[in-house]
Parts: sequence; structure tokens; C-alpha cells
Amino acid sequence: MKTTADHDNRIAKMTFASVYLHYINKIEKKGRSISELHEVIEWLTGFNTEKLQEMIDRKVTFETFFDEATLHANADLIKGTICGYRIEKIENPLTQKVRYLDKLVDELAKGKAITYDINAEAVRKK
Repeated sequence: MKTTADHDNRIAKMTFASVYLHYINKIEKKGRSISELHEVIEWLTGFNTEKLQEMIDRKVTFETFFDEATLHANADLIKGTICGYRIEKIENPLTQKVRYLDKLVDELAKGKAITYDINAEAVRKK
């Protein structure tokens, strides 16, 4: 799915810290915890809580955030629609990674259990 160059550039230049606050508000309104949020972020990016705080303190853009991340090998198993875009059809790699994160946060906020298989290789929703 094509996004515009302007759209992709806006996403790349957004700071993770500014969106992180929205993630927290979204999940806490639904009774989920920050530790659960950190768990899904760590699964996707490899960033533990300390590294997330460092990224926030540095005010990194999403471009830097995902440049420094080690994306989980099975991130491409994240499917569905977010913000009107079918994730698996987004052509811009950075925009797709940001939408992976958005989708995981949305699923968490919806109260769906985010579980990992025995080898922590895939995210499945119950």
C-alpha cells in the first residue's frame, strides 16, 4: 500500500517520546500497565525499559528509534489494519515498522492478550 512521501517523512521525523505518551494514555485508559506496554515494545524492538528511557531522554525520531532497534524476526507476522492502512501492504519499511508498533499497542489497549509462543517467535492474539 502506498503512502505519500510527505506522510512517510512526517512519521520518520516524529519523536518516539511524543508518541510514547499517547501509547501510555491509550493503554492505561483500558486498564493495562506500562510494564505490559514495555513488554510488547521489547518484543518488537529488543529495547528494555532502560533503553526506552534513554531513547525518550535523547528525543530520538522514529527513524533513529528503528535504526537502533533489532526488529524481531517475526515482526512481519503482525497483520491487520491501523490508521486506515493494511500493515502488510505498506511499502515504506520505516512506516511499516511504526505501524507494527501501533498495532501491538492497539491490541494491548483493546484488552487482547498478547502472548508469545514457547520459543518467543510469534505474537498471537487470543
